Amino acid sequence: MQCPTLSELPPSPVGKTGWPWTEEGPQLPETMPDGRPWPCISIVTPSYNQGQFIEETIRSVLLQRYPNLEYIVIDGGSTDNSVEIIKKYEKYLAYWVSELDRGQADAINKGFLKSTGDILAWQNSDDIYLPNAFFTVADVFRNHPAASLVFGNIKFLDEGDRECGELRFVPFSQWALIYEGTMLANQAAFWRRELFLTAGPLDTSLTFCMDYEFFLRASLYGRFKFIRRFLGAFRLHGKSKSSALSHIGMREHADVVRRFKMSSERSRKAQAWKALSILRRSLYYAIQGDVNYLIRGAIARRKNSHERSHSA
Repeated sequence: MQCPTLSELPPSPVGKTGWPWTEEGPQLPETMPDGRPWPCISIVTPSYNQGQFIEETIRSVLLQRYPNLEYIVIDGGSTDNSVEIIKKYEKYLAYWVSELDRGQADAINKGFLKSTGDILAWQNSDDIYLPNAFFTVADVFRNHPAASLVFGNIKFLDEGDRECGELRFVPFSQWALIYEGTMLANQAAFWRRELFLTAGPLDTSLTFCMDYEFFLRASLYGRFKFIRRFLGAFRLHGKSKSSALSHIGMREHADVVRRFKMSSERSRKAQAWKALSILRRSLYYAIQGDVNYLIRGAIARRKNSHERSHSA
């Protein structure tokens, strides 16, 4: 499907301006620069009671103006206004359903089973893509045929759509992902269908760390390509799963790490690898011109440590 234009979509709610309410991405040519058709990008949005945010998510996908999009929304039986909003945009969706499921990972897997695209990704119903993300990713895959997964940086948004931070990454390392943690985020990650078929679906036993486990598993089979561009945004709000289920997330993260690590998290070997991972990331920040970001992060960590010591 060719992405719709801004004028073709339902009007934005009163008071909503900017991306993706009153702005759209640039129109792309019908074919790629080499004359080939654009690869089909399949986006899956798992949804459950995020009516406050899902319309913005949907519009951030549709207004990419990408020439070959397949968009799928899998709702878990929402009881708020989510289904009403989805129906506003259903003519632009390849498939959508609202029914009970076994959680977020199950919804994402169901969506990918319905998909046919060459490039896959999922975007949560309270997060968004940034303008021109799809063109950027398709072009990187074209220029780097050996890459199985492409990822970039993310912004942080608050409940009022204000930018409140950012997360910058560095080139991928499997051992850094294992021993340090966050090396990429689903809000700004896209992968080839072949990688998904080889690595397998998301683990439905996980509530919080299904993305972390999937990326670890996928890294066993494919090459990850980092681009120093902001592709998506993660929303910080009180009702997000990250806030409400952090205790589950910590437990799941430890369980996933044990699957891939050769030694305990507290062993000297693990601590040494973690220290090397942090050093590696710091060096990359300096090399790629993110020194100010590195300094701001160090100041913030020192401030947080100081505040914790005074509140203890």
